[in-house]
Amino acid sequence: MKKLLIAGASGFLGWNLCQEASREWAVWGTYFSHPVEIPGVYLMPVDLREEEEIAALFAKVQPDAVILTAAASQPNFCQELPQESQAINVRAVCHIAQMCAQERIQCVFTSTDLVFNGLHPPYRETDAVCPVSIYGEQKVMAELEMLDRYPQSAVCRMPLMFGDGGPAGTSFVQPMLQTLKQGTDLSLFTDEFRTPVSATTAAKGLLLALRTNYQGILHLGGRESVSRYEFFRLLLQVLFRTDSSPLPGKIKPCRQQDVKMAAPRPPDVSLDSGLAFALGYNPPPLRAEFEALREVFLKDIG
Repeated sequence: MKKLLIAGASGFLGWNLCQEASREWAVWGTYFSHPVEIPGVYLMPVDLREEEEIAALFAKVQPDAVILTAAASQPNFCQELPQESQAINVRAVCHIAQMCAQERIQCVFTSTDLVFNGLHPPYRETDAVCPVSIYGEQKVMAELEMLDRYPQSAVCRMPLMFGDGGPAGTSFVQPMLQTLKQGTDLSLFTDEFRTPVSATTAAKGLLLALRTNYQGILHLGGRESVSRYEFFRLLLQVLFRTDSSPLPGKIKPCRQQDVKMAAPRPPDVSLDSGLAFALGYNPPPLRAEFEALREVFLKDIG
């Protein structure tokens, strides 16, 4: 089997990607602060911020392909600690792009829908980027560096993702369910829209980019554009088979301007993923994704 190196295997997307990739690849993965064990995956501690460690990693693994999922992906964290987040979000990407270019190794890099300002959705791959947060700015810089150093790489812009996070990661859903379980109400935006997919679906999209040897920018959004409030309302319906949740906390509609956050948020970064659909990317409807993850989410909230 060919060897696939997943940089950031212990994270939410990386862990899900390992599950999918191990069916067709010999998978090697890196972690940094969260050691994990994944059956059938060779895992190594690596600080991707250090160029020497990346060089040693490539020399040891000699991968046939690389998928880079490691990132500081919390916009508020990046807004408050820009230098610390830039080390992994930009500098590490530069080093890995250079290594892949030198060895002509197939490479897929995960970016974000937050490279857009949210004023002119849905966004195609050719639309101009205009981030409103430092996280978005860092991802734009990383995209440019990746494609400049290695034009044959694939830059996959990922939407909002949810699902099983494995032993070390979590999606945004689980903490919110815990909040409701504890009896605290959740205020959710009715005026912020995304095209979400499960991490399993996203992983399949990344592997499709590898399989088709895609080069350039590719959007891997879902087929439905929904607000945070509508997303969670549908999720609760699926979890509890009713229009109302038995959890003591309630979800309440609000607007972006009602909630103070460190990082600015764009109103609508829905992705047009028509190019990926044409390649064979086929995200299920949100309700079907929720049904597939129902037992996982119910277990998480006990």
